[in-house]
Amino acid sequence: MKELFQHAAITHGVTVRVAVNFLPEQSRVEAGKWFWVYHVRIENASDQAVQLVTRHWRITDGRGMVNFVDGEGVVGEQPLLRPGESHDYVSGCPLQTPHGSMEGHYTMRRADGQLIEVAIPFFPLAAPATAG
Repeated sequence: MKELFQHAAITHGVTVRVAVNFLPEQSRVEAGKWFWVYHVRIENASDQAVQLVTRHWRITDGRGMVNFVDGEGVVGEQPLLRPGESHDYVSGCPLQTPHGSMEGHYTMRRADGQLIEVAIPFFPLAAPATAG
């Protein structure tokens, strides 16, 4: 299945693309739990290698409650991307509302040692309307 990346941001020659899908089989709407899976592709079109060091997410639910998630790497990895290389990973996000959003940035270390912030594009989390 070819993934459709609906959202993208480019910073310092690094593109972050995101495809997001609601997973009804992982959600328990009657219990107030909705779940999305998102596929991220990081593409290095800059002229030097970059290594993903940390992630910073801002997750907002449908009530406007904001949760920040900071940590090392992504899904247990700190990938090194040489010029022209890309890295893909898949993760998930639970919410207690049927709508919300995610955005953030990665901190990356360039080959010259400089730390840069690379934007993760804003993307909505929206469960399909269900008959009540």
